[in-house]
Amino acid sequence: MAKRKIILYIATSLDGFIADRNGNIDWLSTNVDSSEIDTSYEDFYQQVDTVILGRTTYDQVTQVLSPDNYPYSDSTSYVLTSRPGESAESIIFTDQPVVEIVNNLKQTNGGNVFIVGGASIIQPLVEANLIDEYQLATIPVILGEGIPLFKSIKEPVGLQIKNISTVNNVVYRTYVKN
Repeated sequence: MAKRKIILYIATSLDGFIADRNGNIDWLSTNVDSSEIDTSYEDFYQQVDTVILGRTTYDQVTQVLSPDNYPYSDSTSYVLTSRPGESAESIIFTDQPVVEIVNNLKQTNGGNVFIVGGASIIQPLVEANLIDEYQLATIPVILGEGIPLFKSIKEPVGLQIKNISTVNNVVYRTYVKN
């Protein structure tokens, strides 16, 4: 297998928020139609064998979004938390810094690494310039406030546009490191 790519794949509002002020993401389907078949997520996820997410995001996925079927069960999941729990076969609860985890994963061969979120997981990876590819889906809604995708980044991170497409009123943009 090839060297792993670290990929942030995430949806944002037009004004750059990944969740509303209460941490909810029910706005993701706002003004999105389903007239076209959109396989962008499935195409992306086929190349992934590891996911990294924070505990709040993990709880949202397992308790609200998909309580009966963990969507990343076929991948190794690193759940970053200040209160590590019992790790399961493919789910590792850890308080190890995300930068350290990603640096270790980049030294091994395997599938791509999917950075699921949330913001506290994304921020240190952006600052350490460890994300190889940013795949952003922009939903046509303005929230006005909420949890921003990027907050207080200390140094600019230069990127190049790789691709732009639209499906079902969603704009997909892919950026890669310079």
